[in-house]
This record gives sequence, C-alpha cells and structure tokens, in this order.
Amino acid sequence: MHYKSSQQMLKAFALNPILLALTALYAHSTIAAESDTSIDLPVVAVTGNPLGVGSDQLVVPVSVLSGRELILRREGTLGETLNGTPGVTATQFGPNASRPVIRGLDGERVRIMQNGVGILDASSLSFDHAVGIDPLIIEQIDVVRGPAALLYGGSAMGGVVNAIDHRIPKEKLEGIIGRTEARFGGPDSTRNGAAVIDVGNGKFAIHADAYTRKTSDLDIPGFAVSSRKNRADSTLRENRGKLVNSASEGDGGALGASLTFDNGYVGLSYSTLNYDYGVVAEKSVRSDMKSDRWDLATEFTDLGTFINRVKVRMAHTDYEHSEIDAGVVGTTFKNRGLEGNLEAGHAKFGNLNGVLGYQFSNTNFEALGDEAFVPSVNTQNHALYLYEELGLGDHKITFGGRLGRSQVDSKDSAGFGAGQNNSFNPNSFALGCLYKLNDNWSVTSNLSHNERAPSYFELYANGAHVATGQFEVGNATFNKERSNGIDAQLRWKDAKNSFNLGAYYTRFSNFIGLFDTGTTDDDSRLPIAQFTAVPAAFKGLEAEGKFSLTDNLDLNVRGDYVHAKDKRNNDYLPRISPLRLGAGLQYRLNGFSARLDVLRAFKQNNTADNELDTDGYTNVTAMLAYKLPTKLNVELFAKANNLLNDEIREHASFLKDISPAGERSLLLGARADF
Repeated sequence: MHYKSSQQMLKAFALNPILLALTALYAHSTIAAESDTSIDLPVVAVTGNPLGVGSDQLVVPVSVLSGRELILRREGTLGETLNGTPGVTATQFGPNASRPVIRGLDGERVRIMQNGVGILDASSLSFDHAVGIDPLIIEQIDVVRGPAALLYGGSAMGGVVNAIDHRIPKEKLEGIIGRTEARFGGPDSTRNGAAVIDVGNGKFAIHADAYTRKTSDLDIPGFAVSSRKNRADSTLRENRGKLVNSASEGDGGALGASLTFDNGYVGLSYSTLNYDYGVVAEKSVRSDMKSDRWDLATEFTDLGTFINRVKVRMAHTDYEHSEIDAGVVGTTFKNRGLEGNLEAGHAKFGNLNGVLGYQFSNTNFEALGDEAFVPSVNTQNHALYLYEELGLGDHKITFGGRLGRSQVDSKDSAGFGAGQNNSFNPNSFALGCLYKLNDNWSVTSNLSHNERAPSYFELYANGAHVATGQFEVGNATFNKERSNGIDAQLRWKDAKNSFNLGAYYTRFSNFIGLFDTGTTDDDSRLPIAQFTAVPAAFKGLEAEGKFSLTDNLDLNVRGDYVHAKDKRNNDYLPRISPLRLGAGLQYRLNGFSARLDVLRAFKQNNTADNELDTDGYTNVTAMLAYKLPTKLNVELFAKANNLLNDEIREHASFLKDISPAGERSLLLGARADF
C-alpha cells in the first residue's frame, strides 16, 4: 500500500470510528458462531524486567494500569490518566498537555515509551507541547518508579512510562476480536470515540484502530487566576467559570500486521496522530500537532541452548508541531528520527538468567520561527546493556550495567551562532535483591548509579520561552548528570489482598535544573532562567494497598510524599508535589459495579524562591457501570468528577495559578468488547 493512500485511509477511519465499530460488530456476528475468537493476553508488567516476570517478582517498583482499571482512569492526556498513581503527578499545562512527573522528576528524566520504544515529540522541551500518545487507544500502561536508566537510557533517571497498544499483534489469533468506546460530557464537554479490531487466521494477523476526540473550553469552579497570584502581583481575576482557549480536537489511527509462529512473531505497523488545541497561557495561540510513526517488531523464543530468545524493536517518527497565533504560524518544531533496540537472552547457566542488549537512536530537531529558543540539533545515542538475575530458591539477586555514548551537536543557526559539538559517555550500574520472608511477606531493595547526558535544550537554549514565562539560557559546558540512589519496598500479599510500602533516597552530585537568576532580559522583559548544575537530594515514601472486604466489596488505599532540596543552600526545589493520601471503595454484584474514590492533596508550602504556595484539595470521584445481559460484552457507565467542586490546582504545574482543573461534572460512556 502506498504511503499517501495509507494516510488517507487512516484519516477516513479516524473521522468515522463508529463506521469501523459497526463493521467490526457485523463481522463478529458472522464469525463468532464458527470459532472461538478470544485470546488471553496476560496482564503483567512488561516493563522493568526483560525476562517477563510478574509484577510481584520485580525488584523495581512497577504499577500496571490495564483492563477495567484503565477504563475507569482514562483521561484526555497521559499525564492526567496516571495522576494519582502512587509516586506519579502531572505537569498539567491546561487540559490538553500533561506529562507524567515521577517522584518529583519530570522532563528528560522521565522516559515515555510506546511498546518499548521511546516516543519522539517535543513534550520534554516545553510543557505546553502535548505527549505524542493518545490514551484512547492504549491497552496497558506500565509505570516504573525510580531509576530505570540501566535498561532504557539515562533519560530514565526518574522512571519510565510505557504505553502498550498491541498495534503489532504478538499472539496467534483465529477469528476476530476488538473493542469500541464512546464518551460524552465531563467538564470540557468531551465527545470522543475509539474502535479497535484484530483479525487473524492463526498465521497472519491484522490490526486496525481509529479514534476521534473533541472538547470545548473547560468549565472551572471560580476564576482561572488564583487568589494567591492576585494578591502577589495584582493579576486580574477574569473569566469566572471558564478556562479560555482550552478547547481541542484530534484524531488518529493505525494499521498493523504480523506473521505469528509457535515461538514468535514478526510485524509492522503505521500510525498517525493529529491534534489541534488551545494554549491556555496565551489566549490567541493554538497548537497544531502531527506525528507519523512506523514500528517494526519481532521476537522469537526457544531458539537454542545458548541464545534462546531474540527481540528487535524499532520505530521511525516524523513529528511536527506548529504554534499558530491569531491564524498565523509563528513557530514550528520538528523532530524526526529512528530509535531501536536489539536484545538477546541467554539460556540459564545454573540459576543465572539474563539478556544482552544494544540500543540506538538518531534524531534531528528543528525549531523555526519567532519563538525558537533552541537551535537545530542532531542527537545520537548508542549503548550496550547487560541484565542478569540469579535465583536463590525463593530469593533472587539482580545486577547489570549499561555503557553508553551520546553525541549532541547543534547546527549553525541565526541567533545562536556557530554550531557546537558535545559528546558524553553515560554509564549506569545497578544491584538489586528480592528476599522472601515467608509465603506472604517479601522485601526488595535496589542500589543504582545513574548517569545522563544533558539534553539539547539544557546545553543550547538561548531565548524567550513564552510557555514558561522565562528567558531560558543553557550551558554548553555541562558534564554528565550523576546520581546514586537506594530504593526499598516491604510487600505483603495474601490471595486477593496486597499491600506495599516503599521508601527511596536519590542524591545528585550535579542535578541540572532551571533556576531564576533574579535578572530580566532587556528585549523580552522576561525573567532570565539559567540551566545550572547543583547538588540535590530527593527522598520520599509511597504506599499502595488492595483489600477484599467481602466477596463483592474491595478497599483500595494509596499515598505518596516527595521531599526535594537544592543542597547548595538547602532550598526547596520547585514544583514538587505535596503529601497525598487516597482511598476508594469498589462494589460489584452481577453486571453492576460502583466505585467511590477520595484523594486528598495537602497544602504545599515547601516552595522554591519566587514560587507561590498551593492550597490543598480533596478530589472525590464516583462511577457507576452496568454490563448489559447480551451476547456482546457491552457496558454502560457514568463518571462523576470533583463532586465537592473543589478548586484543584496541581503544584507540579507551571500554570497552577492560572489554570485549575475542571468543575463538578458528569461523563457518560459506553464500551463493548468482543
């Protein structure tokens, strides 16, 4: 199929998801009587350990969001979908752009991947840029909390978010399976729909998905500008009840196919994403984002006595983001590149099991226009890594290392002068253990040394960044960012009941942060912020528990706390989430289910210089769902958000004082699996 024609077909599917859904349902009705079309995809963490063990056997702390839990939590952005997971907050640059923050670390230190390969966008460069993944088509999300640089690169110092969409079928399939979903309502008057379908004959499988979404300006409780900001700098409190310029619309879809064998698969997919949304920090500016991606993946097991498994994953992305001011394109950001991973697993040597891998990427970034505050840059990364597990009965020890090479070269650019070349050799090492105390209790611990090459904008930024309201200045003489950390968890599990309590401490010898210099740029009149390397320490606690109170009633509890300081002068670091505690009840009876969740975020007054305090909030949500007594697995649901109509402002957000979360609202939806 020609490239252009495939784009046109995906566009047609994205604009007509109901047509795709009806086609899938019709096909199912004619095929279901002849064959059993269901396949069982195990719901286990696939991130954090290349050996494919269950999440309770992982040394690093991993949260898995899938199935009905993902359906209940799904929001318009990846950041908001994960917000509230222990250790995870969100940048929340309005309702359309929100990137996950893990343990107080964001940007380049949180690696966002799609099916195990990094996404290529500009969301780490600027928080007003949306993440290049739409939650509507995600089937599972794995979140690794804490350093994962060993397996995924230096940009995983804070953690990893891996969105899994099954666009390349990995399992043998005979017949047809799929799902459809539609939602309406909420504080932004959401209208969205998605359809996913997989068809196979036992040897060859085809995947297709399509989605479309549209929202209006967000309804908010009160004024967009906080009373604190009004008192601090006399900013007028305008636009009561409405977040101006926050509407959005988008669509996308994918086609994928694979050959499946008894011991593996090989497949290819093409996906496209289009997203147009308002930038709430600038009332006349909209962002027009487009991303096209090709993925290749293959894996084979049971290959021999020495190398028994081989896995290859590669993705090529063509990303473009234009900022349109009053109908005129002002600045365009482009990011094109290839990333891949080759991994070979060896057979067991006694109780020793492990893999050797090679990871590479080559990306070209361009910023063109009036607000280009970084030059054009080529970044190349290469790394070898080794991961091993030594089983000792019920216990195990994990260890490994990563040797990397990064080249970050800027090009001759008007306003930035002659190009500059920087190279780094980031290396990481880790040692972990899992000790089983008895059938119910276990302890895990992980020691790590991590190194990260500075990003292109930390090295070469030099211009006005309107989204953050600062004139940002990089430092081309930076060395590698280095950190040492320890992470420990106490885990308990008994049948359907589980609880874990974790603590961590990470010490940076040269944490690269963006700090206000106290001076102002003469031309833009914006405060000058300099990327600076400082000693810093992050420490915190995380807890999560799931308890079955009766056959029909479950209790969930969670909490997290982060404490982060600049050790030069013992000042607090900016945008660190406060203490949060949450609890929820879930009731199920036959086809009916109900859920009530409460999350309490406390006041944050441990703030950096020139940073305002943030008041605490209580977010109460509720959901009712009912599965219809039909042959198809059809479920209707209603979700109530912010029942107390509280003013919710996330301290981790740059826009917390001009962009609150939505008001009390009701969202209605329907979904079907077949």
